[in-house]
Amino acid sequence: MIQFDEKIYFYLLGIIPVLVVLFVLLQLWKKRTQKKFADFSLLKRLTPTRSRYKSGLKLFIFCLGIAFLTLGLVNPKIGTKLETVKREGVDIVFAVDVSKSMLAEDIAPNRLEKAKRLVSEIINQLASDRIGIIAYAGQAFPQLPITTDYGAAKMFLQSMNTDMLTSQGTAINEAIELATTYYNDTEQTNRVLFIISDGEDHSEGAVQDAVENAREEGIRIFTIGVGKTKGAPIPIKRNGVVKSLKKDSQGEVVITRLNEEVLVEIASEGDGEYIDGSNTEDAVDFIKEQLLQMDKKEFEAKQFAEFKDQFQWFLALGLLFLFLDIFVLDKKTKWLKKLNLFNEKTEE
Repeated sequence: MIQFDEKIYFYLLGIIPVLVVLFVLLQLWKKRTQKKFADFSLLKRLTPTRSRYKSGLKLFIFCLGIAFLTLGLVNPKIGTKLETVKREGVDIVFAVDVSKSMLAEDIAPNRLEKAKRLVSEIINQLASDRIGIIAYAGQAFPQLPITTDYGAAKMFLQSMNTDMLTSQGTAINEAIELATTYYNDTEQTNRVLFIISDGEDHSEGAVQDAVENAREEGIRIFTIGVGKTKGAPIPIKRNGVVKSLKKDSQGEVVITRLNEEVLVEIASEGDGEYIDGSNTEDAVDFIKEQLLQMDKKEFEAKQFAEFKDQFQWFLALGLLFLFLDIFVLDKKTKWLKKLNLFNEKTEE
């Protein structure tokens, strides 16, 4: 496994395409200027030792030096040992609503982005808990199984969107039923499910059975509401620009509203709490308090240990290529000239 200490230095690689563009422009300018002075055959006789290819070779070596120096500054680390460690925590599953109603912009920037930010901030507050992610709309889809890899969780979280599931609607019951399969440790009693949604439920009462089954499995269900009760239309965008608003079969603009009653009922029956997600900081603080009050269960997890710095190798290669660049001249090298690698014609 590879880690990067200072990823910000990757921006330095942008120097390379700039150098290439400047080099090409310089060569074009030289060519035009030389044409004004003399034709190609005369210039070749006047400068018989000048190589047409060494300048490109110099640029290539210099760019390699810059690339390796940049990697050295980033300081890649390689995990040299995979070991099993004992950790204590709670198993947490996040069920994120990705139905079209989550595109409503009654909470900035929209409900879905707000939900993703809430989950990300909650993850930032965790220490050794295991987490999993579920996406649901008309059906539920496992996005990430239970893991301790918070980096992977955030990556999967950011990729979630309203187009990832073709079946539209909001079947909260399917999300709960899928969540019950995530907790595979029969001894684990500290199980938490967070449902992040606007509360629109199209499962027609099936959610109550799902909540009851989850409670019997020892799962506490917390619900987080995103959106406003006054509601908002669902924008249909193309390239980030609103083209129209979603309409029903009668041609009326659809207004989607936060249904707190459904979410409060689910949390109450699931031995959890309803949380207003409009204020991210307050919601995260409340959730942090709730998790701290829960007993932690010991479990085993595999992780890489003994990460070793590798920057010295890249710095050494970078300095070596920059050093070599000094000694690569535009003149033809005698032994290379004899080999004639570039098939350059020699004058008789």
